[in-house]
Amino acid sequence: MTRFLSRRQALSAGTALGAGALSAALPHAAAATPLGGEPVGGKPVLEETRTLDELYRAALAEGGRLVVYAGGDIASQQTANVQAFTQQFPGIDLTMVVDYSKFHDARIDNQLATGTLVPDVGHFQTLQDFPRWKQEGHLLSYKPASFARVHPSLRDRDGAWVAIRLSAFSFMYDIVAADADAPRTPQDLVDPRWKDRIASSYPNDDDASLFLYKLYAETYGWDWIARLAAQGIQFARGTHTPALAVTNKQKTIGVGGSGAAVTPSGATLRWAIPDNDAPFMAWGQRAAIFRRAAHPTAAKLYLNWWLSTPRQQSATGWSVRTDITPPPGLKPAWEYPNAHFAEFPRFMADRAEVERWKQTFTLYFGEVHGDPSPGWLGLHPGA
Repeated sequence: MTRFLSRRQALSAGTALGAGALSAALPHAAAATPLGGEPVGGKPVLEETRTLDELYRAALAEGGRLVVYAGGDIASQQTANVQAFTQQFPGIDLTMVVDYSKFHDARIDNQLATGTLVPDVGHFQTLQDFPRWKQEGHLLSYKPASFARVHPSLRDRDGAWVAIRLSAFSFMYDIVAADADAPRTPQDLVDPRWKDRIASSYPNDDDASLFLYKLYAETYGWDWIARLAAQGIQFARGTHTPALAVTNKQKTIGVGGSGAAVTPSGATLRWAIPDNDAPFMAWGQRAAIFRRAAHPTAAKLYLNWWLSTPRQQSATGWSVRTDITPPPGLKPAWEYPNAHFAEFPRFMADRAEVERWKQTFTLYFGEVHGDPSPGWLGLHPGA
């Protein structure tokens, strides 16, 4: 059975990477530079000591405006976050721009190159960008309150970036329609009873979906992928679409999307943490303040709010902080070996490998079709 690389081979190959690629994959091993490391003179960056109320007053005095670029599929994914923030901090004019992370990062690179930076804060799925932006001197070294309580793999040692939330991708299913036949692991998805009953995000359009499908291919083999491709999957752009198709009773199973790790009472959809060693994935969405941010104090307020105890406790599954206990029945995300928590950042750092997997899945599932789900936002949304 042909595969690209086994996990052991991939890890061995990783040791041969150059220093630049290795520092991108392993942020805590990155060498400090005058622009990207600790401040000149070696003075460490200390955690924020101001309260949220003090930062709020300072942000109002700064002008009361904040622009955030957030990775996502549709604007409504951030509606609850915008409402919660503006209700707690009235008078702060928060502009939230949601787009695919792979468009946001290219957009920001162009804005930096042309001196037209719009966002104060960015939080994305493209994990590989943050060590690079740090090295290039584009990120503000800043440690919000509770920074030290964030899992070490989810924060930059110099405060250039920190994960503010955990995301996880797996499969999901309609609780009633699947009934006792509900799949227990991804391997069950090729059962003939699920033919024409599966929706999925394109693995060749979104890197997290791509990594999930990569795990499936490595675990079950290419023959299994071929059988999955014959299942008549309904593919669509946007990782929200699998859950949407299941919720709207169009399909019974969704693949390549996030959901609640603990199924709420009365829910019709169950997002699966697979049994035993069957794969799924989890990672931390990294956030950073840009050094050229027009509203740095409001940006600091935003990161402190995200890492605050009430905010982290309100998460639907896991917190990025080690001192916040997950809901009953869950372990911290980094304690699930089958979540491949450390592997996704390494995968994202190797863009040649990403491209090989993307094009291979295109051969199995076809080209991506359709406009991006957030629409076409142009070069300077939020300006």
